[in-house]
Amino acid sequence: MRDTIFALSSGAPPSGVAVIRLSGPGVRFGLETIIGFLPEARTARLATLRDASGLLLDRGLVLYFPGPASFTGEDVAELQIHGGRASVAAVIDCLSELSGYRLAEPGEYTKRAFENGRMDLTAVEGLSDLIRAETETQRRQALGQADGALRNLYDDWATRITHARAMVEAELDFSDEEDIPGSVSDRIWSAMKDLAEEVTSHLASAKAGEIIRDGFRIALIGAPNAGKSSLLNALAQRDVAIVSDIAGTTRDVVEVRLDVAGQLVLLQDTAGIRESDDGIEQEGIRRSKAAADSADLVLELRDARTVTDDHEGVFPLKGKSAVVVWTKSDLVESPMPDISSAELLLSSVTGEGLDLLLSRIEKEIGETYAVHGEVLPTRTRHKQYLTICLRELMAAVEGESIPAELRTEYLRNAAIALGRITGKVDVEDLLGVIFSEFCVGK
Repeated sequence: MRDTIFALSSGAPPSGVAVIRLSGPGVRFGLETIIGFLPEARTARLATLRDASGLLLDRGLVLYFPGPASFTGEDVAELQIHGGRASVAAVIDCLSELSGYRLAEPGEYTKRAFENGRMDLTAVEGLSDLIRAETETQRRQALGQADGALRNLYDDWATRITHARAMVEAELDFSDEEDIPGSVSDRIWSAMKDLAEEVTSHLASAKAGEIIRDGFRIALIGAPNAGKSSLLNALAQRDVAIVSDIAGTTRDVVEVRLDVAGQLVLLQDTAGIRESDDGIEQEGIRRSKAAADSADLVLELRDARTVTDDHEGVFPLKGKSAVVVWTKSDLVESPMPDISSAELLLSSVTGEGLDLLLSRIEKEIGETYAVHGEVLPTRTRHKQYLTICLRELMAAVEGESIPAELRTEYLRNAAIALGRITGKVDVEDLLGVIFSEFCVGK
């Protein structure tokens, strides 16, 4: 018989309330042992918790969710007790002594929900992202995925592919029957071409989905003392990086996470780029250039006091989304320098121009990775299997010169690729990786 698992599902004590979750075939036995009765399903009951010897452990609310209509699909119970360390430890110790009971492993509740058909893999990943969401955009995307938005889309595509296969095979098997219409190929392959276009459009939004989930990466690039660390501190509203008049203070990439209009932004301060014989500084400069190469947006900082020098900056930005930012405007004597309308002028000391910079970042995110709707692929494996699906679909659509049986095999492969995203087909090797992302108790 399967073990009954238990774990603290709320935050670490001390806290006002601690929630201990139980799941498995022994839930009823555990409740009858600890509180002396089985509560009415889905009704909170105040109960006294005692160990096997009758010693009082705590008093709290108890809820019972009989399977299969529960989170895991098994019998589930929640013990809502006082959140003191001693209270939690006493109840955990009591449960561990029950026959067939053991502590849950990370992600085991969610894994059982998947195994019992309560969730598909995309919903599991959405739930994991929801737990880690830092911004409103991340929350919306993760919640939609956890509620089955991706699953519904991919299941619809798989159903359409299955229908196409069935129609082609019916034409092959029963072409002599009177109730089978003439050739259905034109309609079928036209529908599959339309589906391929939908998959192509969906794949094109993968970068936007990754940006929402992982963050929009911005690199601050410039010469030493261009104001990079000061700007990082000003935007973070705390002292993250060391600021000094001594050139070359920053030797490594310093990153902070910001919420800009509901979007996670990863802002990176980098070492000043210049010629140097110092080995450590050279490594810092190499990392600066690498950060710029991998960034979604580069802010190329220049000292506003040198605006009349008409220099071209310190890093080639060809082919890279970049904004020139003139810093230290508070040190510039009037009149203010004349800069291009595409460039920005600001002061990290007075805050002048920071709002314009944040608005520009928001605009760059929106224009570069515009999100149409909320159903977006969010992970590399989604993109990989969607690419396979599209490849097989196109092979079927464009295979006019090959036998129909082979074209339907391409369609079958496309449906299998979709099934691997949702977990319906051959994904055992992925399960350990996915569920290991969860904390104990989820």
